[in-house]
Amino acid sequence: MFVLLVYAHVKPEHIDEFREATLHNARNSRQEPGVARFDLIQETDDPTRFALVEVYRSRDGHARHRETAHYQAWAAKVTDWLADPRTRTTYLSVDPPDAEW
Repeated sequence: MFVLLVYAHVKPEHIDEFREATLHNARNSRQEPGVARFDLIQETDDPTRFALVEVYRSRDGHARHRETAHYQAWAAKVTDWLADPRTRTTYLSVDPPDAEW
């Protein structure tokens, strides 16, 4: 599995809009065959900070995700709502084994 953690720092006045747009993207992303998991989480100590936990069945699944209309619409929409550019880190799943996802 290919795991991507995306970090977003949202301007306070755009928290609700960001959540709504990102929930729409996440729900559509979970319907993609290459996606094993797609979660949106919000920091408790600073509600302007979010993370997306994205698990793809392969690196190709992530590449295909970036080609979808819902991802492209999301990326175009949220950019102006961010206090800083998005950052990300990538991982390979160690446990559970891929077959258990």
